[in-house]
Amino acid sequence: MKQSIALSLVLALSVAAPAVSHAQSGGMKDTDMSKKPVAGTPAAHKATGVVKKVDPKAGSVTLAHDPVKSLNWPAMTMGFQVKDKMLLDKLAVGKKIEFEFVQQGKDYVITLVK
Repeated sequence: MKQSIALSLVLALSVAAPAVSHAQSGGMKDTDMSKKPVAGTPAAHKATGVVKKVDPKAGSVTLAHDPVKSLNWPAMTMGFQVKDKMLLDKLAVGKKIEFEFVQQGKDYVITLVK
């Protein structure tokens, strides 16, 4: 009886050991969670555009933006909300900007302006 338990344990460890070794040696790729979006977090999209209108009261901006590859959008002019009204301080009509945005419900919300 003790021999069958010992044999089962040896077999179980011999199967598990290569899997652990494989994971530790880098054999498992794409396990770096810092590079993957957190579940429930909207994907951020990057674009460039020219400011056409700023509405501080509504916390929005209208941009004529270049194509957005991550959404397969053509160049267009559209309105965006801003996550933080402080971002509006970086915007002026006619200024070309780089920005990041996410979709929140039906709105597209600018989260970063460069």
